[in-house]
Amino acid sequence: MKISHRIAASRPLATTAMHGRVEAFRNEGMGIIDFSIAISHFPPPAPVLDAVTAAVQEERTMPYTGVAGALDVRRSLCTKLQRENGIDAKAGEIIVTNGAKQALYEALYAMTDPGDSVLIFKPHWPAYVTTCQLLGLTPVLVDLPDQVTPATLGACPRADLVIINNPHNPTGKVYTKQELEAIRDWVEANGSQVIVDESYEHLSFGPAHTSFATLCDWRALGVVTIFSASQSYAMMGWRLGFALAPLEIAEAMQTLQGPITAAASHLAQVATVAAFDCGPQQHMIDEYRERRDTVLRHVREVPWIEMKCPDSGPYLWGDVRALTHDTEAFAEALLAEEGVAIMPGDALGVPGFIRIGYICDDTWTLMEGVRRLVAFGDRMAARR
Repeated sequence: MKISHRIAASRPLATTAMHGRVEAFRNEGMGIIDFSIAISHFPPPAPVLDAVTAAVQEERTMPYTGVAGALDVRRSLCTKLQRENGIDAKAGEIIVTNGAKQALYEALYAMTDPGDSVLIFKPHWPAYVTTCQLLGLTPVLVDLPDQVTPATLGACPRADLVIINNPHNPTGKVYTKQELEAIRDWVEANGSQVIVDESYEHLSFGPAHTSFATLCDWRALGVVTIFSASQSYAMMGWRLGFALAPLEIAEAMQTLQGPITAAASHLAQVATVAAFDCGPQQHMIDEYRERRDTVLRHVREVPWIEMKCPDSGPYLWGDVRALTHDTEAFAEALLAEEGVAIMPGDALGVPGFIRIGYICDDTWTLMEGVRRLVAFGDRMAARR
């Protein structure tokens, strides 16, 4: 039996691997509290459920659509981009995908050749590096500065393509307009193309989100912007996403998507339109802010962890270097001793940190998980 060298040399995506382990433990009856991933306790918006129900009841068959998505769906997403992001786009520049991961894979595949370099700021969403490795690309990892300036960018190596995650997973950073303008000037000077992941565009707790494409000639520069319904609309398992790309890149992405999945399912496309028509879900943002602040108050006096208050997103990013730099071992021991799953910073490019998804389950379960985490860390500190 032969397994290809390219897949044999690859590792499963860290986030999905940990979530799979948690699911396996739960199937065995173990009460695991899962902070390793962010799965909202909210239901999807009612208009989404209504639209999908109506589609099931009113249509005898669920039709195949064009690979990029039904024309009316893509036109609706163009309206969303104009209304919410200030981006003028045409339907041919939109491709509907099975979540942000598919859009990322297809964009990287279409925009690069094996051996090309991809600059990624760390900590990073693990899929960026893993996808680059699968495609034979060279990830170039650079520390994400507190503030992006021409000087910090000037110290970065040139790359064929740059990935920007705004708002940022896991730190919660929301790039300012000035920072994005500095990135624009830098990539233009270097002749780099850009993928901008704006999956968390509606999860800001205050700072305004600016779409990178509004600050440049995105068609000429070669900018692909990725959007997702997963976190903003509590629809993680629905696998809904889309990408905005210059026509040549969008068509190349379609060429790849055709033999892989063809179009996203008809029902997923119906749900995508309904979700993005809903706009920001303020009730979700308000509760996430309250949960964020509650956890931060609880750990404020814990000597071995430092957590900055994130400006966005479903994660808290904790510095535990005062306790250990080996956060993989920390995460394994925490899971074994306390039944709490977290994501070690090693998987996101920065050992000595941990990522906590704080939007799952009820508030009591959230705080019980935090209590167990603190108790575990206190025991570890006492043994040192």
